[in-house]
Amino acid sequence: MLYTEQKLTPIEKYNNIFVKRDDLYTIAGVCGGKARTCYAIAKHAKGIITAGSRVSPQVLLASAIAKHLGIPCRVHVPSGNFTPELTATKANGAIIIQHKPGYNSVIIKRAKDDAIANPEYTYIPFGMECWEAIEQTKYQVQNIPKGVKRIVVPVGSAMTLAGILNGLVEYKMNIPVVGIVVGADPVKRLDHYAPIFWRKKCTLINSEDNYHLSRNNVYLDNILLDPIYEAKCLQYIQPGDLFWIVGKRNTQII
Repeated sequence: MLYTEQKLTPIEKYNNIFVKRDDLYTIAGVCGGKARTCYAIAKHAKGIITAGSRVSPQVLLASAIAKHLGIPCRVHVPSGNFTPELTATKANGAIIIQHKPGYNSVIIKRAKDDAIANPEYTYIPFGMECWEAIEQTKYQVQNIPKGVKRIVVPVGSAMTLAGILNGLVEYKMNIPVVGIVVGADPVKRLDHYAPIFWRKKCTLINSEDNYHLSRNNVYLDNILLDPIYEAKCLQYIQPGDLFWIVGKRNTQII
């Protein structure tokens, strides 16, 4: 079943755990909340430019959506060997531009400069850092059922977390949120995009694992979890929690 930008993805229950299945939103063969935001930005574009790490699903989902729309795609990534994500990105017809050093600040700057030099292209922000991501995510909060004790969500760019926090305000829900940080420090981004009092509603926990470490073949019941993001949250989930699954890379073996 497909879930469009305007349709709520379901919440399922496994024993004593609620699960927000935002990974069930699918477009162009890619899935999840990030794909929803990317499509919302790109659907009227003539071409797209973005940046991402070599293991992030962002460049893959951007290339898949560009292929679906029949528009060109340029992605900026760190130098190094091709990952499954980059191999699939290339197969989608995207132009891959690698940079050394490959710090996030470098690839973001190169992508933005590329977009300025090619104004016919639309820039898809690194980590979907934009207000469109907030609007797309906060809409999905409204079907959270009564009885949920906490929301647990992986935190990479923190845009999903910021969207959830805005949605809780929008729909007048008083539910604490636990963000499992698997990437860089998200505080600056949350200060910009989340409600001003977000620290009172949200607890951040740093994952024990390095970002690039994959926890492969991790399941919640029959749900295969993303090895970089969701799989690192499982140990923090308690009975009564709602586990927000942001997405799943389609390079995983299912």
